[in-house]
Amino acid sequence: MMTEDADAQLASLMQFLYSCPIGLIDFDPNGEIGLINPKAMQMMQTVAPATLCMNVFTLFEHCGPELRNLAQTFAPRRGTVCEQKRIFVHGGHGPGQSDATVFECTMLKLSDARYLATLTDVSRQVAQELQLKQAEVWFSSLVECADDFDVLSLDASGRVDGVSDAYLEKTGLPREGVIGNFPDSFPTEGAGESGGGIAGILDQARRDGWHLDESWHQTMGKDGRWCQRLVVVRHVGDIDALLPPDASTGYVLVLRPMSGRRFDVARLRHMLQNDFLTGAYNRAYFYEAAERDLKQATRRDTALSLIMLDIDRFKTINDTHGHGVGDEVLKAIASICQATVQKQGIFARLGGEEFGVLMMVDLETSCHMAERMRQAIADTAIATASGAIHVTASFGCSQLTVAMRSLHSLLNDADAELYKAKREGRNRVSSKLSTSNQPNLQPVQLMDRS
Repeated sequence: MMTEDADAQLASLMQFLYSCPIGLIDFDPNGEIGLINPKAMQMMQTVAPATLCMNVFTLFEHCGPELRNLAQTFAPRRGTVCEQKRIFVHGGHGPGQSDATVFECTMLKLSDARYLATLTDVSRQVAQELQLKQAEVWFSSLVECADDFDVLSLDASGRVDGVSDAYLEKTGLPREGVIGNFPDSFPTEGAGESGGGIAGILDQARRDGWHLDESWHQTMGKDGRWCQRLVVVRHVGDIDALLPPDASTGYVLVLRPMSGRRFDVARLRHMLQNDFLTGAYNRAYFYEAAERDLKQATRRDTALSLIMLDIDRFKTINDTHGHGVGDEVLKAIASICQATVQKQGIFARLGGEEFGVLMMVDLETSCHMAERMRQAIADTAIATASGAIHVTASFGCSQLTVAMRSLHSLLNDADAELYKAKREGRNRVSSKLSTSNQPNLQPVQLMDRS
C-alpha cells in the first residue's frame, strides 16, 4: 500500500514537472544540473541551440555571468539568491529592445549542496514595456502644452499617403500636392533653421521604433512655425480616424506647434534615456551607447573601458531600514558618482544596486576613476529618514583588448572583477591592472566626452 502511494506521488510529481509552464532546474554548487523539466530544456535550447550543456552557469556565461557569482558568494545555508533577475539572452541592440529574448530567473539555495532555479520567458512583457514607454511619449507629445497638432501618414518609402485636414488648412497646400511626395520636399519658410532630412529620421525610427526632434514647417503666412516632429513606425489600423483606410504599413508623422524650443524634446528624451529614481542613464540607453562606442573604438583602435560597481550589503540596508531608505541611498550614490564622472564617461544604472561607467580611456585611467568614486562614497555620510548612513561599494574594471572585441566580453570581465572585489573584502577596486586589488592610485586628468 505504501509503495502504491509512493508510486502515485512520484507519478503526480513527474506530471507536474512535465506540464509546469515555467522552467525548473535543480543543480549543485558548481552548476551541474541534476534535474530539469521539459520547459527549462526548451529554454536552454534558445540560449545555446547548437549544444547540449548540462551546466547552468556555463550555459548562461555569455548573457548572465553574474548568476555564478551570485550563487558562489551567497553566504547563508539556504535562502533566495536572486529573485526575478532578468537575463537578456539575445536579440535587439541591448536590453529594452522590442525583439529581445528575455528570461526572468529566481534562484534558491536549498542546502550547501543543492540549488533550484526557475526560468520564465518575459520577452513579450519586455516588448510591451517598451511599447508603453513609446505610448507615453506619444501621449506627452500630443496633449502637453500643445495648441493643436497635425498628422501625416507615410508609406514604407517615406512618401505621404495620408494627411489630416488640419495640416492642409495651416499650410495652404493642396491635398494632391502633398500625397505621393516626401514631407521635406514641401517649401519651408521661417528662420532658416530646420531639422534633419526625412530619410535619416526614418532610419532612426526603424531602429528605435520612434524618433523625436524639432524643425521649422510651412504655414500660409510669411512666417513658418517651430514644430516638434514625432515619427513612429506604424501598422495598418493605427489611428484610423485620422488616416485613410487603405494606408499601407509605414510611419506616422505628428507635427506639434511649439512656443518654446527644445525644452520638451530634452525632457522627453530624458524620460526615455534615464532611470526614473536615480537620474542616471538607464540600462537600455547604456547598451545602445556601449555598442556605438565599441564600434568606434574598434574602428579607430582606441581604448574603451568599463567600470561596474555594486553597493555593498545593500540588501541589509533594505531589510534594516526599509526600501524607502534604500531608495535614498541609491539616489545619493548615483549623485556622488555622477559628480565624480561628470562628462568624462557614461554613468548608468544597470539594475538594482548595480551601476556602470563607460569611458573612452585605458584600464589604468578607469581604475583611477573607480578609486575616486570608491573614496567619495566611503567618505560620505548619506542623510536618510533613519539618520546618517555610511555605505561602501565594490568596483570591477575591464578594458577592450584585441582578444576581447565584444560587449559581452567587456561586461563579463568587469563583472568577474567586481565579484572578485566582493569576495576579497568589499570596498575596493579590482582589475587585471596588477596583482593587487587596490594599487596605489593617484588622481589623473581626464578628457571631457562632451
